[in-house]
Amino acid sequence: MSGFTGWPIEAVEFYEGLEADNSKVYWQRHKQTYEQSVRAPMEHLMAELADEFGPATLFRPYRDVRFSADKAPYKTNCAARVGLGYVSFSAEGLSVGAGLYMPDPAALQRYRAAVDKEKSGTQLASIVAALHEAGYRTMAHEVLKTAPRGIPKDHPRIDLLRHKGIAMMKEWPAAAWLGTAKAKDRVVTTLRAAGPLNEWLTRYVG
Repeated sequence: MSGFTGWPIEAVEFYEGLEADNSKVYWQRHKQTYEQSVRAPMEHLMAELADEFGPATLFRPYRDVRFSADKAPYKTNCAARVGLGYVSFSAEGLSVGAGLYMPDPAALQRYRAAVDKEKSGTQLASIVAALHEAGYRTMAHEVLKTAPRGIPKDHPRIDLLRHKGIAMMKEWPAAAWLGTAKAKDRVVTTLRAAGPLNEWLTRYVG
């Protein structure tokens, strides 16, 4: 098994084509390109990251259209869960992130309780500030417009309490570096930067 050397231009072109024609006919015609230029590099990358960040899982390329108004059958990105992190490649470029993006109700309750408490809440505020300072963005699947029930509107960490979870991410538009080992450097740097956030979530949210 050869090492990760980036995603070739054919991988970007594959997804550009899929965005224009998200059909079984296109997929079958270009499946070999997907296997060789998209999936294989991602699998090489996952294997190289496993020692430091933990085992990885590649997401299926097929969309679950049962309950979706959009019946396009294929995802227009190749994504993997890497330990506590997330890596996604598409025609747009590369995105890497980690955190608690879409918590279940019990996890959300634990998250809010930890943010509300002075010690753990101040720790998270410092972690988030450091991430912003280093050029990462933080987000949640949903952010309330007002304070959650039972939380005063003037709470010192109201911004974090309005977030239904907390995740960090960095994105880079597609460019020549994607076809080189530099892509791995960006993934590694981001997943390392996510370390303090992941540790906080593991400790207080589980």
